Amino acid sequence: MAAITVQNLYKIFGKNPENALPLIEAGKSKEEILDQTGNTIGINNASFEVKEKEMFVIMGLSGSGKSTVLRCLNRLIEPTKGTIKIGDEDITNVSKDRLLDMRRNKMSMVFQNFGLFPHRTVADNVEYGLEISGIDKENRRAKAYGALQKVGLKGYEQQKPSELSGGMQQRVGLARALANDPEILLMDEAFSALDPLIRADMQDELLELQAEVHKTVVFITHDLDEALKIGDRIAIMKDGYVVQVGTPEEILTNPADDYVKAFVQNVDRTKVITAQAIMRKAPSIQIPKDGPSVAIRKMEKVGVSTTYVVDEQRKLKGVVTIDDAIRLKDQHHKNLESILISDIAVASPQTPINQLLPKAIESKYPIAITDADQNLKGIVDRATILAELNENGNEAVNEKAEPKTLTK
Repeated sequence: MAAITVQNLYKIFGKNPENALPLIEAGKSKEEILDQTGNTIGINNASFEVKEKEMFVIMGLSGSGKSTVLRCLNRLIEPTKGTIKIGDEDITNVSKDRLLDMRRNKMSMVFQNFGLFPHRTVADNVEYGLEISGIDKENRRAKAYGALQKVGLKGYEQQKPSELSGGMQQRVGLARALANDPEILLMDEAFSALDPLIRADMQDELLELQAEVHKTVVFITHDLDEALKIGDRIAIMKDGYVVQVGTPEEILTNPADDYVKAFVQNVDRTKVITAQAIMRKAPSIQIPKDGPSVAIRKMEKVGVSTTYVVDEQRKLKGVVTIDDAIRLKDQHHKNLESILISDIAVASPQTPINQLLPKAIESKYPIAITDADQNLKGIVDRATILAELNENGNEAVNEKAEPKTLTK
């Protein structure tokens, strides 16, 4: 089940939003509708799903509708038309009491400007939502201290917000959102007000925190690098439309239109394109059932001088060369363990290409790509990495020669 499902969502700002709907259906532009009705299109027929425990990023330029979408998810802004489901519950039809309950217990929000009370201590700020929910002092204090520890602020509980740096204040806001242990975190340009170095640190900390708490996160940003770094999937918006939804790799390699292409044209693809995208099937044999004769036949058939060796669970054990296999066969031995080379370069499917090259330069054999359980998924050789790097370099040269502008 999806954590969040948005279907045919519209938000029209103005006195008579119903007057704009027929014009939208007739294909009129945002500017034409504003001129004819005085209404502004905030969201235009947006549909997408957010998976459970996913980091889902919505990005776009100012006025694209991204923050409006986020506020519709908890009905801080009331949608004009469409449905929003949290799990299997359509929140566009729930009562005010039920909506309040969901905001307190199921969803939490982190704002760009921190939203801290200057007269309250850090702990008191984190407790605030629990306090208005009626949680007793002892329990809410324990939850607040636990949340502050998760975001690295243990020891700062009795400080005032003014005594903390911007990054630390944003951690307090994040701790407050985590204190009631929500299923969903809504983060609206949460790091935009921070200095670049602090912002990068907060992105790293959010990824580390997500690996621990496994929340469903909807994160709003106008920064493509930030979206590519933290997003499991990204939705790109323009003029209220959702133009494309995809993984960072899909967005970079298969932009849906010229607008998305312009967005990603200056991105260093080698920092985002991963081993999974360029790996190929690995010639492999299995121990203990296969011996040198099978290894030789496999290598001759595929036309390689090295084959990868896995066990019965497809866990990588190493490589065997054809020279060693021939020598072992001539000695009438069948056990490949004696010629197994286990000191080989290994990477995960998520390793960016730019991190693969140093491994490839140092390794005699193609890099083995394995998952978290050490199962062999494929291999990446030096030539493939260099070809991808060269392609990225040529694109960069072309972009400098023919500059493009992104129209809002």
